[in-house]
Amino acid sequence: MLRIVVAKPGLDGHDRGAKVVARALRDAGHEVIYTGLHQTPEQIVETAIQEDADLIGLSVLSGAHMTQFRRLVELLAERDSSDIVVFGGGIVPDEDLPALNEMGVAKIFTPGATTTEITDWVTEQFPED
Repeated sequence: MLRIVVAKPGLDGHDRGAKVVARALRDAGHEVIYTGLHQTPEQIVETAIQEDADLIGLSVLSGAHMTQFRRLVELLAERDSSDIVVFGGGIVPDEDLPALNEMGVAKIFTPGATTTEITDWVTEQFPED
């Protein structure tokens, strides 16, 4: 069973999508820790390390995705936890996807992605023994 932290960084107050994804991942057999709204990257990384997470899923709708993902990846590196895979979803323009991938974000699900696409990606990318 994978341990996945689902988080809402920054000031964005809309968490319905994050909760739906968290539930879908849980229903797919993963252990999910949902951090709630208004988390800082520092809080998210601390939670992921404390919970021995395999993945962090960020939901960013505020337009601050470049800053939020960059800081999260930097903090994971500083804490020797770059083995925790970062993925996300939200309002992210297509032109930002290559830069996010280059900084170490494994996958971004844009609006319209289904929960099945997300759970299938997790299952395919991280098969469990």
